[in-house]
Formats: sequence, C-alpha cells, structure tokens
Amino acid sequence: METVEASILGTIYRNDENGYSVVMARVGRSEITVVGVLPELTQGEQAAFTGEWVEHPQYGRQLKCTACQLMQPTTLLGIERYLGSGLIRGVGPSTAKLIVRHFGEDTLRVLSEEPERLQEVPKMGKKRWLQIAEAFREQQVAREAMIFLQQYGVPANLAVKISKLYGDRTPEVIRRNPYRLCEDLEGVGFLTADRIGAALGVAPDSQGRIQSAMKYVLKDAAAAMGHVYLPRGELARKASQLLRVDESLCQREIDQMGLLRELVLVADGEDQRVYLPQFDSAEREVAVRLCELMAAIAPVKSRGADRAIDRFEKSRDIRFSPRQREAIISALETGVLVITGGPGTGKTTIINCIISLLAQEGDVVLCAPTGRAAKRMTEATGFEAKTIHRLLEYGGEEGSFARNQEEPVEGDCIIVDETSMVDLMLMRALLRAIEPGTRLLLVGDSDQLPSVGAGNVLGDILASGVVPHVRLTDIFRQSEKSRIVLNAHRINHGEMPLLNGKGTDFFFERKEYFRDAAQTIVRLVTERLPKFMGAQGEDTLSYALRSIQVLAPARKGECGVNVLNTMLQSALNPPDRAKPQLIYGETVFRLGDKVMQTRNDYQIEWRRETLSGWEDGAGVFNGDVGFITEVDEEDHCLTVLFDEEREVVYQSAQLENLELAYALSVHKSQGSEFPVVVMPVAGGPPMLLTRNLFYTALTRARSLVVLVGREDVIRQMVENDKILGRYTALHERLQTMAKLLPR
Repeated sequence: METVEASILGTIYRNDENGYSVVMARVGRSEITVVGVLPELTQGEQAAFTGEWVEHPQYGRQLKCTACQLMQPTTLLGIERYLGSGLIRGVGPSTAKLIVRHFGEDTLRVLSEEPERLQEVPKMGKKRWLQIAEAFREQQVAREAMIFLQQYGVPANLAVKISKLYGDRTPEVIRRNPYRLCEDLEGVGFLTADRIGAALGVAPDSQGRIQSAMKYVLKDAAAAMGHVYLPRGELARKASQLLRVDESLCQREIDQMGLLRELVLVADGEDQRVYLPQFDSAEREVAVRLCELMAAIAPVKSRGADRAIDRFEKSRDIRFSPRQREAIISALETGVLVITGGPGTGKTTIINCIISLLAQEGDVVLCAPTGRAAKRMTEATGFEAKTIHRLLEYGGEEGSFARNQEEPVEGDCIIVDETSMVDLMLMRALLRAIEPGTRLLLVGDSDQLPSVGAGNVLGDILASGVVPHVRLTDIFRQSEKSRIVLNAHRINHGEMPLLNGKGTDFFFERKEYFRDAAQTIVRLVTERLPKFMGAQGEDTLSYALRSIQVLAPARKGECGVNVLNTMLQSALNPPDRAKPQLIYGETVFRLGDKVMQTRNDYQIEWRRETLSGWEDGAGVFNGDVGFITEVDEEDHCLTVLFDEEREVVYQSAQLENLELAYALSVHKSQGSEFPVVVMPVAGGPPMLLTRNLFYTALTRARSLVVLVGREDVIRQMVENDKILGRYTALHERLQTMAKLLPR
C-alpha cells in the first residue's frame, strides 16, 4: 500500500450509484490517474489517496484507491478552484476570485471560523455572505459524513442526503442503529442499511434487522407495485429471501410486531393480511368516510330535473343519451356518485350540465390530482379547478393540509376529475376535508392505469358495488369520426386498432428495428409533424415542444424514455454558447429544456404572478412538466416555469428530482392531454406491453396519434389484458361499512 498526496485536476468518470470514479490528479509536476470508490471530488481540492499501483491494459498506470482522506487546498490557485467549482452554493469562479484576493491563504480558515468577515469582500451584501457561509458549513459537514459513510459503500449522492438529515450527528446515529436510515430517509433501501449493519457487526438474525426488513418489504411493495398490504406468507418469504435467514424467524417477528402494533394483522381466510399501520388506518378511514357521505344525503327524487336538463340541451344544441341523462339525475339525487367512461362518451359535457344545475343551489368546487388535469378541467368547464393539494391548502410537510375535518372545504358539491389517478393516502386527505352533507362526484376512466401511489381507489369503489355508479358507453356524435376515440374503444374490447387511412387522426409508421424507430420519432417530432399540422418557421420549434409529446412504454432501451430524451434534446435544443447549462449526473439541463418533476417535493417553494401581485406557495409534484427559463451557472441553480405560471428555483442538490421531458413514460402522462402523441411500439418487456397501458397512452391525445414500430407488437399489447393486481381491500371494507348504514 502507498499513500500519495495530490491536487485534484478533474473527474473523468463517475457512477453516482456506487461512487466509483476515475480521477485525474497532480503530484508535483506529474499527472496520475486514481480509480476506486471515492467521494465526489472537486478541482483544486487536496487529497491523500491510499492504494496500490496497477497497470491497466488500455489506460496504463493507475492508483487503485482503497482509502481517501480529503485535505484542504493550500495554494491560492487551489483554493480559488475549490471555491469556484460549484461545490458551494452561491460561489462561482468570479466570486471565488474576489474572496481569495481579499483573504489570501487564510480564506478557508475565515470561512470556517469567522464567516462574518465575508462582509469585508467588495460588493458582498448581507444576504449573500450569509448564504455562502451556510453553504460552506453544510458542505463541510456533508464532506465529513461522506468520508465516514464511504467506508460502508454508501454512494456519494446518498451520503449527501444522510448528512443533510443528521448533520454532524451522522456517525453517532449510524453506529447506534443503521437501519434507522430506511425509515428516516426516502430512497434508502434496506440493502444499503444492511451493508452498514454488517460492517458494524450486526448479527444476521438480530431482531432489529429482521423487523427493519419487514417494514422495508411492505414499503417497497407499496412504492413499486401499489400494494396496500401483503399476504403474511408472501411477506415472510420475501423477507426471508432478502435477509437470507430461515422463514420461521420472519414468521416469529411478524407476530411480535403485530403485538407491538408496528404491523397490523388482519384475518383473510387461512392467511393474514399484513399492513403498515398508516395504510391500514387509511383504508379503514376512506371506507368509513365514503359511507358517511352517502348516508348524510338520503336519496331523493329531484323535482324538475328533466325540464332543467331539457333547457341545458336546448342552450347547447345537444341531445343526451338515456345513460347520460341518468348520470346527471343521479348526481342531483345522491350524496356520492361515480361516473366513468372512455374518451368521447361525454363526461365533460355531463359535468358542465351538473355544474349548471347544482350551481343554482350552492357552491360547486372542482379539483383534479395534477396541475395539468386541473387546468384541462378549467378550460373545459369555464370554472376554476384546483389541484387536490391546493384545494386542501397543503401546508409544507408531507400529509399536512390546512383543510381537514376541523376546517373542511367550503362547498356544497365537490367534483373530482381523473379519479383513477388518486391514490389511497390522497383520497383519505380529501375525504377528511369534506363535511357530511356535501355532495361528492368522482369522475374518471376505470380502464386507465391505476394511481402511481399505493391503492386502487377508483377500481375498489366500483368493485364494492356500494357506491352509486354510472358507466357511459355511448360515443358522442362529435367523436364518432375520430379514429383516436374509435381505436381506444377497439383496443379496450381486445380488437386491433385501424391503423392508417386518408384524412384520419391515427397513423402507423412501420419500422422493424429499435434504432430506426427512434430516429423516425425524432424526425416526426422535429420536422414532419409540425409541418403536417401547419406550423412554419419559428413556430415549428414551439409546436414541437408544446404540442407534441412522445410517450414510451419503458424507460430503458433504444426506444425508451432515457434514450429518446437525449436524442430529442439534441435535435430540439442543441448546445449553444448563448444557452447556459448545468450538468447533474449524466443529464445536461439547458436553457429552454422541457423538464419534469419526478417525485413529490412538499418543501420546494414557488411563486406566480397574479393581478394583485406575486403569490408564494410550496410544493411541486410528481409528473409536473415545465420549461427551464433561467440557468445561473455562477450560483449553480436554474428556474423552471410550470403550467405557464409557477416559477420554481432549483438549487444544485434539488436537480436529482428533475429530468428531461421531451419523452415521458405512459405512467407519468396520466391526467394530461396533448394535441399530438407519438409512441414507439417496437417491443419491450411483456409486463409493460399491456392493453391498459396502450389504452392510457392513446387517450392522452386530442388531435393526432402516430405509432412507430411493428404490427406484431401492437397485437401483443392489445391481447395482453393481464393487469398486475394490487393487494387492496377497500372494496371489502366498503361492503362491511355499507351493511351498517341505515336502510
């Protein structure tokens, strides 16, 4: 083993998942290559690398590092490069030069021990120096934590999150109970915590280890598959495989955790359902509150409803079908109603009629799960629709809403659109804020993909047979000529879509190979479709960015979301000296890019301009799409405009929740509607090539659909009607509660 002190020149390669890096460094006048699992290193830093010299057949002599000790840079140039590297928020190259010019070799000591002296630097305001001082302190704490965690194989990007959560207590917390990470920090899996536990000498059959694995398996089942619970036998098997211990140990701990109420065990025939407490209570509460809402308004015959509907028909020059009229009357006569139907069946027209009739008696409140769905609802009805989070006045912490049972939403009727997207936890929050005596109308398409979050709320409500429900099947006259609508219904019935025809809105381009399909998609988006739809000149780019959406079944592969995003970014928003950009991991974020938030962030702040001034708020949610309007290379942050109104500033660490959105997965497109949808149908994993995924993708298009790929893949998707079942019991709990309702 040899220890070498060197100055970092740069990182050639880095895998953020495991921290493996290839780094160039300077020792005296020589340059060396260092490889191994390393903390994130920045140009100008000093480090002591311990390892062995090896001869790589292609890259020559390298130091294979087994330990890395970071040291403060000592030369003025090294300090300046270190500060200006982007590691410290608010300090870019020019600010670093000013600070080092003022403090010289004493710079790092001043930042660490006397940060208030930053006020001495010319043009340094109070807000600025406080920001730099705090960022430097956070970076130092994070770096120490990263070095501590590195010995346990924790990736650098995860180490940053851990250090941010625990601060300088990180080593103490981790040594006491490494499995606490799984519960305290989203994104930390059991395997990461277990690797640390093994290094600290935790016994394989220890109670804490097994119990942590149980909770992790249940959380992972909820996040990855949407399950609300797992059968006891399945939970024990999965935990046993994960832990590599005898299944009997897992069975014993399930009983113990049940006694302690850390898990909830519910009888289910010869087996048991095992819930995390929060999902059990949520499922019970949703069933209770729905039944209370139904009981609060006794079904009554609505007088004059037929005449009112006749007047609405005359004013709009339309004619409702018997089923559509039934849905409207049911909404007037019951406390809770579900209306479902596919595209072209008149759900929006029915909602408009219901609003016009109920608005004469009281306040009607409209909402939807996503900003895009709410905006679409507003445009379709002429009434303001809010996201469910905004309606409930989300307060800044996950699950914290100002509107609840103590402060319910003010309104006589609440209409929820795109209900298939509402997961169990959000439905509970909504129902808590609806006072008994308020009407509730749930509208959605039950044939679409279920919610991303745990549960199958709309599907379970329908399966229960307890809640009044009207399913629309007739297609409106206006939609009969649309191949999109026709094909969506054909697919839903297991029939092949009609692929090509003159003057239609549904086209198919045959491409045998993935690469050819991907290249065709890029040409369609950038050239052919804008021209086909009448866009010219500068409008071509705007049309491609704002009106055409590529939807892919899978994320990986040559026709997956990741590859298509890279190709479309290069074609629609190529590098340019006039376009500043930031690099995060393997993604380049450039001014003008179309981007998407990938997980709920309840703390991130936004602002929007209103007629009365700027309004501030918090929360950007999974699936929100916007455009990068500013890139600050000096402060390493960027601004995204969502829904053409909300401005959000992303600091460097927050970029992990942002990705390019030129192409989206079908799951992420739920609740949206796009003028034009382009979709690869060139193959992929059978579990993703399903009928309801295909149906969901097509029903996102308003004016045109183009499929690119092979007919046999289309047939495979149409015939694959296997829907991955979710372990939920809301339907049974609704049936149980309904029996207790007064007759």
